[in-house]
Amino acid sequence: MKTIQVKSGNLTNSRRAFLEKSGSVLAMSVFGLSFFTSCSDEEDATPQAPPTGGGSGITVAGNTITIDLNQQTGLANSGGWLLIIEAQTLVVNVGGSYSALTSVCTHSACDRNWSYSGNRFTCSCHGSQFDTEGNVLQGPANRPLERFDTNVSNDILTITK
Repeated sequence: MKTIQVKSGNLTNSRRAFLEKSGSVLAMSVFGLSFFTSCSDEEDATPQAPPTGGGSGITVAGNTITIDLNQQTGLANSGGWLLIIEAQTLVVNVGGSYSALTSVCTHSACDRNWSYSGNRFTCSCHGSQFDTEGNVLQGPANRPLERFDTNVSNDILTITK
């Protein structure tokens, strides 16, 4: 006959310990999954971008985009920029002036994978780089990004496509 050893303990502590450990494992697995997803080279991956809906200070109506600069503090300083996915538009503060460009890369029409650094927009799909005027700085793109008109009045930036 086999002897079975049973350990006794407080069930609440065991449940608490289980939940703490499983919560940590869950958090790490979510982090790990998002890390590996962010390393993907798929063209339709969606980067984190500011919302364009209610409360964000951004309104898209046809070919006109309005941005309340009091609500969109990301544009307050030179070098601050936004990707407005719904309007396929990049906006950057260049020394207190604003430049607005299409976010549709002229190389392969990627429109959601952008970064900005050192006065350069980089399309993360294939590495094309553009200046704040939309001019090509580095290929494979060989045509500039379309530029849109901008106007600021009473802390409202209006972009007209």
